[in-house]
Amino acid sequence: MQGRSAKIILKETFGFDGFRGKQLEIIEDIIEGNNVLVLMPTGAGKSLCFQIPALMKEGLAIVISPLISLMQNQVEALKILGIEAETINSNNSPEQNQAIWKKINQGRLKFLYLSPEKLITDQMLDVVDDLNVSLFAIDEAHCVSQWGAAFRPEYEGLSLLHTRYPTVPIVALTATADQGTREQICSKIFSDNVTPYLTGFDRPNIALNVEIKNGWKQQLLRFLKDRPPENGIVYCLSRKKTEEAAKALVEQGYNALCYHAGMAGEKRQENLNRFMTEDDLIMVATIAFGMGIDKPDIRFVYHTDLPSSPEAYYQEIGRAGRDGAPAVAHMLYGMDDIRMRRMFIDNENSDDMHKRRSHQRLNALLSYCETPVCRRVSLLDYFDNETNYKNCGNCDLCACPRKTVPATEAGQKFISAIMRTGQSFGVAHIVDILMGKMTDRMAKLNHDQLPTYGIGQEFNVSEWKSLARQLMALGFIVADMEYGSIKITESGFLLLKGQEDFDYCPDVVLKKSKNNITSKSKKTALELSDNDQDLLHQLKIFRKEIAAKRSVPAYIIFSDKSLIDMASKKPVTLDQFGDVFGVGEGKKKKFGKQFIEFIEQASS
Repeated sequence: MQGRSAKIILKETFGFDGFRGKQLEIIEDIIEGNNVLVLMPTGAGKSLCFQIPALMKEGLAIVISPLISLMQNQVEALKILGIEAETINSNNSPEQNQAIWKKINQGRLKFLYLSPEKLITDQMLDVVDDLNVSLFAIDEAHCVSQWGAAFRPEYEGLSLLHTRYPTVPIVALTATADQGTREQICSKIFSDNVTPYLTGFDRPNIALNVEIKNGWKQQLLRFLKDRPPENGIVYCLSRKKTEEAAKALVEQGYNALCYHAGMAGEKRQENLNRFMTEDDLIMVATIAFGMGIDKPDIRFVYHTDLPSSPEAYYQEIGRAGRDGAPAVAHMLYGMDDIRMRRMFIDNENSDDMHKRRSHQRLNALLSYCETPVCRRVSLLDYFDNETNYKNCGNCDLCACPRKTVPATEAGQKFISAIMRTGQSFGVAHIVDILMGKMTDRMAKLNHDQLPTYGIGQEFNVSEWKSLARQLMALGFIVADMEYGSIKITESGFLLLKGQEDFDYCPDVVLKKSKNNITSKSKKTALELSDNDQDLLHQLKIFRKEIAAKRSVPAYIIFSDKSLIDMASKKPVTLDQFGDVFGVGEGKKKKFGKQFIEFIEQASS
């Protein structure tokens, strides 16, 4: 290894005592000049895997990132650590770019953040040819996969890096990639000349809950009712719904904003800045509010609608609990979600293979929603992630297991009613037939004369609707995209003939206790004395003021864990301040004196 050792940099620059998982192994591989693919859960320390090698090596590290906001936050975080870092993007003035190139030419810059579009221009590549590049780091590498939920065509241009710069190591990093996506990353970016490090997808601190949709607005308010003021994200499928949900929250006294692509850019940025700096704000958003939201203290992600795939779901819930403290991922899901998602896929401007893959991914997410066993095991199985447990103890199904009952005959009754009415009616009318409910429509159509009329008394209306949803999720029936009528699939006809079996999982009510998990940081804070808790509160206010002056998110100054450590240790010297969790030399020099003085005044 060159220069300072990785462990010294970890402590002196980043303020951490030891590496986690495979971090050191990855760093050593990069130092030796090898290409690596790093797949780590969000919050597991991916950035250190390329930042430390870049600090150990001579030259400039070029980091490719998809979003300006993400680049700016990471640059500011490095600067606060005392590291020379910059980003060249469309927001820069010519004077800013000129100053950055001066630093590069003088050899003073260690990190340059660029978008893939900016890097792969002929003009930029000609300049890079003459630079001493220590490594390329490709963040959010799953964007290169055309099968993924976050495909970015410009990422495909990065395939030229390994041929144009064969001696420069490339690090590709992602938290979300199934087997097919990993294969595309390895093939496109590296031509398969790469060592993959797959450290797992498990985020055990996130409680996984799925609730059957039944009045989403009331369900959202019920979820929030007993939770303390905290940061959270509420995802909605449409722009209109985000505004409706945000309005409902504000009317109930919550600090809430909305974010979607239809808003003016200035307003979106203003709302984003508030979310990143305030500690009790709920952002109601479409998926336009997504990649690059690197805020560690988000305590919940709430989906009012079904995401598009397991990858999209995992990516979105991964924005919660990045600090390692407990968080909640809560999803509402119903039959209309299945119909809408099928319609979106079929209306895509893409080839048949891509649509087939999209349907397969949706099927996998539906299986997750309808699984009768531990949700975490089901989700990790999709990503080929072996687990050491059969029950995680931190999902709704572990808290309240579902019983699977044989229901082939019930499924046949439902499908028979669909067939006998010409596959021209929706679920509600089919259920009315099975329940023997006489309506004006029933009488007018003479459907009370059908053999299936009244033969479904063993279930109530809610149970039949639940059964219909599961028949749809398992692919026995589908909803007509335009009219909503129910159609029978090939598998459905096999079920009707007794050549397929169907098992039904009665819906269960979520246990309320699983909805309100006290965060680890709050538990730690509760272990402090009353005076120390008061000091912690004052430190958070002080941190927020400093962050506001620097126009950066508060967590970039110090994490909650660092503040808790300060409140407990009450350092009075710079050396003692350097022993606080997450305090390296850069932060000690920048903030040590003022925080020591603040702690002394607040404690007196």
